[in-house]
Amino acid sequence: MPRIRAKICCIASPEEANLAIGAGADALGLVGEMPSGPGPIDDDTARAIAQEVPPPVATFLLTSRTSGADIVDHVRYCGTNTVQVVRHIEPSEYTIIAAGLPGVRRVQVVHVEDDSALDLIDAYAPHVHAFLLDSGRPNAGIAELGGTGRAHDWQISRRFVAASAKPVFLAGGLSPHNVARAVATVTPYGVDLCSGIRTDGALDANKLQAFMNALRA
Repeated sequence: MPRIRAKICCIASPEEANLAIGAGADALGLVGEMPSGPGPIDDDTARAIAQEVPPPVATFLLTSRTSGADIVDHVRYCGTNTVQVVRHIEPSEYTIIAAGLPGVRRVQVVHVEDDSALDLIDAYAPHVHAFLLDSGRPNAGIAELGGTGRAHDWQISRRFVAASAKPVFLAGGLSPHNVARAVATVTPYGVDLCSGIRTDGALDANKLQAFMNALRA
C-alpha cells in the first residue's frame, strides 16, 4: 500500500505547527473564519504560521468564502500554497481562482451526507487538484463546514475514491482508534483530522503520536 499522507488541521500557533511537523505531518491546515466549528484563527496568525513552515510540508488555508475573487484575496494575504474550499461553490468560480492563484493547489471539500456526494466528482474534477471528504452539513441552519468530530458513511467515501481520478483525502471523526480501519475501508490518498488529536482544544502530543503510529503501521 502506498504511504498515506497525513494532514493535521486546526493549527493555531507556530508551536502547534512545529509539533505536527515533528510528528511527521505532510500538511498543515489553517482554518479561516467559519460559521461554526473548532480551530479558526485570524488571517494574520495564519500568515505568520505559513511563512515559517518549511518545504516540503504543505500549508492549506481553509476558506468559507464562495466567490472566486474573495478566495483569491484570502489566499494571497495568508500566503499558503494550497487552498481548501470548504463550501460547495459554483464550479465556474474556479476559473477565477486558477487564474488568480496559478501556483496554488486547489482542494475542494465534499461533505458526504448521502450518495449525492458522488455527483460532485464530475462538476469539480476539471478544476481541482484533489478532493477532501468531510462530514459537514453545509445547508444546516448554522452551516457545519468541518471539525464536527463525526464520521460519515465510509462506504460512500470508498465509492468516491474509486470513481475519482484526482487524489482524495478523508476527514471526519478520525482518531488513533479508527484510522487503520478507515484507511483499509476507503483507501484514500491522505487523511485529515482536527478534534481527534486535541485535548481541551489544544494539540495533544500523545494523541498526535498515537495517531501517526496507527497510520504508519
